[in-house]
Amino acid sequence: IPIIYKFDKSLKPIPPTATHSASQQHMSGQFLEKPGVLKEALKREEEWGSRVPGYDFTMNRPQTPLTSLERSLIKLKAERELGEWAKEFVDFEKLALEDDGNDGNMGRPIEFIEDQIWEEALRDLGKGSSTLDVVKAKADIIQTKPNNTLNQPLMIKDGDEGNNKDGMTTASVITNTPCLSLIPSENDVSGIGEVPIRKDAVIVMIRHGKTANNQLGLFTGWEDVPLAPEGIEEAKEAGKLLKKHGFEFDVVYSSWLSRAVETAWLVMDEMDCLWLPIIKSWRLNERMYGALSGLSKRMVAQRNGEEQFKAWRRGYKVRPPAVSSFSQHYPGNDKRYMKYLNDVRYSFRESLIRSIESGKPALARKLPKTESLYDCMQRTVPYFENQIVPEAINQGKRVLISSSENAIRGLLMNLCEIPEDVISGLEIPNGLPLIFDVNSKCIKLLDDGSGIDPLLKHNFGSAASYLFRPCQNEDGSDDDECDVRFMSGTTETLDFIRRPTTTPAVVET
Repeated sequence: IPIIYKFDKSLKPIPPTATHSASQQHMSGQFLEKPGVLKEALKREEEWGSRVPGYDFTMNRPQTPLTSLERSLIKLKAERELGEWAKEFVDFEKLALEDDGNDGNMGRPIEFIEDQIWEEALRDLGKGSSTLDVVKAKADIIQTKPNNTLNQPLMIKDGDEGNNKDGMTTASVITNTPCLSLIPSENDVSGIGEVPIRKDAVIVMIRHGKTANNQLGLFTGWEDVPLAPEGIEEAKEAGKLLKKHGFEFDVVYSSWLSRAVETAWLVMDEMDCLWLPIIKSWRLNERMYGALSGLSKRMVAQRNGEEQFKAWRRGYKVRPPAVSSFSQHYPGNDKRYMKYLNDVRYSFRESLIRSIESGKPALARKLPKTESLYDCMQRTVPYFENQIVPEAINQGKRVLISSSENAIRGLLMNLCEIPEDVISGLEIPNGLPLIFDVNSKCIKLLDDGSGIDPLLKHNFGSAASYLFRPCQNEDGSDDDECDVRFMSGTTETLDFIRRPTTTPAVVET
């Protein structure tokens, strides 16, 4: 219980003016609460917990008030559960064919087919279906040409209107399998001991765990939102997986955004290395989404069209609309950037605006009001090359980078030499450690023991082939760490097809 002291001008304690119920003898201060009251309350609560059914569960619930965003998320979840129940009585597929004439999409809602395909595939795998069975369930016939390459995509014949003039849809083909390090045995061989700790320099990148904005499908950007409960678990699982594979780190880099810092903490906590230094830089922040910050992605797509939505969201050099200098989403109105960001030049325009606003001369730095992926890379890649590489990688240190999707996409585009015209197809899963081997210059994944092909379990998008190129040593030999290979030894290629509808497709051979 806090004790309050009062002092005079000479800093001598002033005793209570009279006998006070919250003070004790030989004390010049007083308790905020009468001694013994809290003890009695705890005792009474213990008695109630043993007598009243459900008392402990009710009292142990989080007492923090819900934000409007969390209330919206709860409401959305309830609506989805109601929709699942309603499917037992209503055929929504038939209803979707009816045109209401007001949305330009034949009355059907905008569907994110890619997410649906992943969910269906994982659900089928959970029921015991094999990987190949799941793939065949998504397309009637899957056949690949003998020498199919990244630049020769499969062509899918589709009778649905709205595709190419020839009635053909291009299929996104993943031809490379990721390097997957085998999970260490929990039954250590006698005399060997625990899993050996990795000593070589390595870079592990991890996208922060899911936030409420991710679950609601909102543009986040520089908006500072905490991890959702699911995101907390994702970060913890990542830490456990890294520890199980013998990883240790010497330094951790993160952005200034809470979700990235929190993810780093949770990973480090699971690895028993909370004492490690965390170097935070705003240059590792997520891409600035400008006026789209905080808006629903589906709403933006419906209002502006799917093509414009994709350009704003994934375009390499396309910038979303900028925010104004007085927007709550403009970093110049955030005290952390106003006070602590000092490595960019001053802006004459912003300084003039702030001076007029405050009625006195004021200096303001030039902060982004909107960014494309290219703009984002102009700060992340130089920071990586000029700070992280010389200070950590070249010193043989093991590095963890906890950041956001577009910051990591930009780094991977630079490290893996992904072309500009395909980078829009790269997806970064939340809470999944991506290991960049400094020696073989390739991306590796860690076996989690599930036995599921990581390309089915995680969505890396259509550019996964460029991300998971063969891992080879300097002499050209295969990397020994690539112990697990899915779909190896077969002539069939795992194809993930993005189509505007879910109607069956036939592959042209």
